[in-house]
Amino acid sequence: MASRFWNGLKRFILWDHPRASWQYDVMVGIILAFIFLTPRQWFRDQPRASNVVMLEADATTRVFWIERDLLAGLPEDQKRPQAMEILRKRVGGKMNLIRLEAIFDAESEVKGYMAIVKP
Repeated sequence: MASRFWNGLKRFILWDHPRASWQYDVMVGIILAFIFLTPRQWFRDQPRASNVVMLEADATTRVFWIERDLLAGLPEDQKRPQAMEILRKRVGGKMNLIRLEAIFDAESEVKGYMAIVKP
């Protein structure tokens, strides 16, 4: 009896059942149930925000969040021109970068950059 159970489990795991058999249909049903009924939070699968986001705007200035990965690995003197180029490509229009500030977390690691521009 135990041998029959282990043989059935082995066939189930190795997908050894012919198509259109009831065992095959059960396996497909289990897979579909897993795909459609598993909560998204189990896999931490959340939509990712855009790399460049406008946070605040008024008549004189605009504030943008730039993801740290876009400026990672650049020397400090090249970050401002690269940030300006990124903003021109993503947002468009003519603008002047006033200030680029690194935003740090509690462990003093850079989380991103705040770019303050004038249109």
